[in-house]
Amino acid sequence: MGFTGELVFGRSERPLLEAPVFGGAQEDDGGRIGAWPPRPGGWQTLQFHRCLPEEEEPEAVLRAVVEWTGAPACIASVHDSDVALVMGLEPGGDRWDAWLNLRTAAAMTDRPLAELEARVPRDAASVLSWAWDAGFGEHVDAPAIEAVLRSHDPFVEELFDTLLTHLGFPPAPEAEAEAAPTD
Repeated sequence: MGFTGELVFGRSERPLLEAPVFGGAQEDDGGRIGAWPPRPGGWQTLQFHRCLPEEEEPEAVLRAVVEWTGAPACIASVHDSDVALVMGLEPGGDRWDAWLNLRTAAAMTDRPLAELEARVPRDAASVLSWAWDAGFGEHVDAPAIEAVLRSHDPFVEELFDTLLTHLGFPPAPEAEAEAAPTD
């Protein structure tokens, strides 16, 4: 069984988990709430395993994170690591959404795959505009993002990370690269 929950991506000089919308939640060893290695520039990804605050829908959490950080953010609602609906928001209110793993999304939502495929160019343009607002994506072309949106990965969390990297967000430093060489 794969991961089911939300991935919240945003920029903050403070730990993103301190955002008031999370109600003082803490990372835990049980895997309910975790943080991915941060990307340079304060970009952080939180992973909530079926445990967003009960009264909060993903879109409300997204709006609260953008308001608290004053920066673009996105949230991926993941089902069993198979599929994700990613929503992004910029300060000022421009919102977008896009599916990851389209074939699975079509099967789960009973929507024709052709309908979801037809959205990809528009979705890619919206995602790229969001990245530009965040200060990235300058040398990224829409077809590259379309290719990511049309691709498939057995673990949609990896595809979410790939999307962020293709948008130009600097990758998180590898733990091995940070370790001092031993002789």
